[in-house]
Amino acid sequence: QVQLVESGGGMVQAGGSLRLSCAASGRTLRSYAVGWFRQAPGKEREFVGAISWSGGFTYYADSVKGRFTISRDNAKNIVSLQMNSLKPEDTAVYYCAANPTFSNSGSYLSQSPGYDSWGQGTQVTVSS
Repeated sequence: QVQLVESGGGMVQAGGSLRLSCAASGRTLRSYAVGWFRQAPGKEREFVGAISWSGGFTYYADSVKGRFTISRDNAKNIVSLQMNSLKPEDTAVYYCAANPTFSNSGSYLSQSPGYDSWGQGTQVTVSS
């Protein structure tokens, strides 16, 4: 497993932007797909987006498509989630997770059971 730490969360007004980072330690992220998930109070955890091990494939939930972008820098062992045009409904704790797969299947990468390493989460709050 790889240790993951998220950062960059905070409070922002609707329409604003935040950039979350997921830093890995212990092992290289190079052979892992990385997903972002979120959980709002009283709701189940939901998939936000994922990036393949190479960075050549990304997949997003419909709710964030066109507003969120995932990128990775394997040399720095970091994956980023750029969130633009934020809405109050984006308020949640955001988690990054690593999946030891070379899959480029969105349907697979959107499912949490394949991820065996999770960060502690970072709070994102969007005010109206």
